Amino acid sequence: MHDTRIGERFIGPSEPPFIIAELSGNHSQDFELAKKMVEAAAEAGAHAIKLQTYTADSMTLNVDKDEFVIKEEDNLWHGESLHALYQKAATPYEWHKPLFELANELGMVAFSSPFDAGAVDFLDSLNVPCFKIASFELTDIPLIAHAASKGKPLIMSTGMASLHEIEMAIKCAKENGCDDIILLKCTSTYPADPGNTNLKTIPNMREAFNCQVGLSDHTGGIGVAVASVALGATVIEKHFVLDRHAGGVDAAFSLEPAELSQLVTETERAWLALGNVRYGATAAEEKSKQYRRSIYVSQDMEAGEEFSEQNLKVVRPAFGLAPCHFTSVIGKKAASSLKKGTALKWEQVVS
Repeated sequence: MHDTRIGERFIGPSEPPFIIAELSGNHSQDFELAKKMVEAAAEAGAHAIKLQTYTADSMTLNVDKDEFVIKEEDNLWHGESLHALYQKAATPYEWHKPLFELANELGMVAFSSPFDAGAVDFLDSLNVPCFKIASFELTDIPLIAHAASKGKPLIMSTGMASLHEIEMAIKCAKENGCDDIILLKCTSTYPADPGNTNLKTIPNMREAFNCQVGLSDHTGGIGVAVASVALGATVIEKHFVLDRHAGGVDAAFSLEPAELSQLVTETERAWLALGNVRYGATAAEEKSKQYRRSIYVSQDMEAGEEFSEQNLKVVRPAFGLAPCHFTSVIGKKAASSLKKGTALKWEQVVS
């Protein structure tokens, strides 16, 4: 496993988590809104914006049959025909270049998910630094082969995928020239339930496929994403919207700007907190050692007086003998007179 370079950024365990703001169709077919979303993502500190590159006709068929309508009662898009939904959510091809350029000007990486070979070629003509393969396309081996052939890193979501299906996708990518592969643990429900997210899969997936693993997160809030960093996630992808209440096809499970900013901050804090395996005081903790406990004289004593539980006490700070010596000095005598508040030292103790 090695670090992966996407644009000017390196992604790996030694770097803060790479945060991707997914615009999806939350722009509601409004180019000015899309630009504002890119600007807001940059202001929130996101490292990348991602689009989705398809047309309704490249995604599905415009036919009047039940199987082309979303039937599940608990589905966010219940009752929508697939063609109508994709038509509403699609990002026009002519928007890609100006949105990518805006993102780059604002210091972000910009790329997209292609959903067919033509979209791969289109994005390649715009010099995107990588391709993202969506969960539902992970089994589209010809698509992965074509994207991999462009010689750029692949980020692949794994929602619903079995170990065998992930293995097939990785094998295809490698056979077609791509060794820079990042997998994203994903739960393909919209929104997703934290209890169905199974973050413990992340380290298992990393070990199984010897590559970096991140999280494509459809849960509400940032808790799940922050938790994933503790399990080694190097990439976090979250859907983004300016205002959930204003609508957008994915608004229900998307982050607003303040939440995205918090995500960037808290995932970096979680990454910093991982540190290394270490026992004992760090350099920053050394000064705090003085506030441990030690043995102090708790009332005035005369020379030759015997130490007892009445005239010695274990208290803070830690300038006297360590508490482990308390029973050893009980019954011994003071070498000289001692005032209350004296930190007991061995030279003050005689048998």
